[in-house]
Amino acid sequence: MCALAEALANLGDEITGADRTLRTKNIRYLESLGIPCYPDDGTGVDGTVDEIIVSSAIEPDNPGLKAAKEFGIPVIHRAAALARALQHKKLVAVAGTCGKSTVTAMLSHILAECGKDPFCVNGANVIDWGCSVRFGRGEYAVAEVDESDKSLVAFHPYAAIITNSSADHYSKEEMDSVFDSFVADVEGPVIDARNTHFEPVANSQLGEHNGVNAAIALAMAKALGCDEDAAKAALLSFKGVERRLQKIGERVYDDYAHNPEKLKAMWKSVASAHPKGGICVVWRPHGYGPLKKMLHDLADMFNSTIRECDKLLLLPVYDAGGTADRTISSEDLSQMLKPGLVLDIPSLDAAYAWIMPRINNFSAFVTCGARDPGLSELAQRIAKL
Repeated sequence: MCALAEALANLGDEITGADRTLRTKNIRYLESLGIPCYPDDGTGVDGTVDEIIVSSAIEPDNPGLKAAKEFGIPVIHRAAALARALQHKKLVAVAGTCGKSTVTAMLSHILAECGKDPFCVNGANVIDWGCSVRFGRGEYAVAEVDESDKSLVAFHPYAAIITNSSADHYSKEEMDSVFDSFVADVEGPVIDARNTHFEPVANSQLGEHNGVNAAIALAMAKALGCDEDAAKAALLSFKGVERRLQKIGERVYDDYAHNPEKLKAMWKSVASAHPKGGICVVWRPHGYGPLKKMLHDLADMFNSTIRECDKLLLLPVYDAGGTADRTISSEDLSQMLKPGLVLDIPSLDAAYAWIMPRINNFSAFVTCGARDPGLSELAQRIAKL
């Protein structure tokens, strides 16, 4: 939503916003651009508003939606708003269960370095840009599109990438069906890594999975007319995406990993980069529903991935309010893990307090999870020890 707000403001719209928490870095960034952000209590919605744009996280009883109904303001989904904003560009839409943000950023960087000046909207901040939007004037736009709510079907792109497919928000069979429908009418090139093996390509980022991400981005760049040598050189100068194995200190990383595939890739990548000792990972599940759905897969992954020299510090589920079913907890997961692998930690401060006297007991530290902004702050604190 922050990326969409910035993109629409750059395209000439007057934007305001509302959020449950106003302390995040992204909110402060939007305010620095002159985009007012209000508490999520409906106070920012009045008769001067022409349209309300919502994400799938917004519930029907949201105060802003109630105010919109009172004023007769139309409401549209964020995917429809982004699709409308990019309709005059040749859109390259990047979908998939894992790797979307990184592949979107890599492809955008390649296109920019090859002189195609793309307009890009990513789901995460890109270090090269200092934000999540790149304002280009070329014929192409590159955008990450979301499978979690199936809103990717709002887009009708010129070209498309599917990075992979696995059971996350839905079963793999249901997800594959959505992806099949998404690419059915794409007129330009389609890169579908569900069905094709990609050998890792040299790039600036840590981990074999990023080598595969680079190979996927390179394949699309070539299909769009980029010189292969120039594209490969661009991958070596790519600075990465915030919270995608972002290196905070010499041995501290911050990562968005939240499902079994991403957590496993993160764990193995960091362990490989720091082979002389164990790693300590602080992880917070990002929601009650996802934890319940992935519980057994998470337990199997952690039990097979965490080594005796490693430690998982497991935080309580991130609670963003609303009407979530809170009958499951992080403790349900920890009870399924082998003894000694996990330690239940009640808070970020408690995690820091546990790590502080043990800073030399591990070769690397990782904070990870999809929603809690405090995880990145914890990584910064650990890096200063």
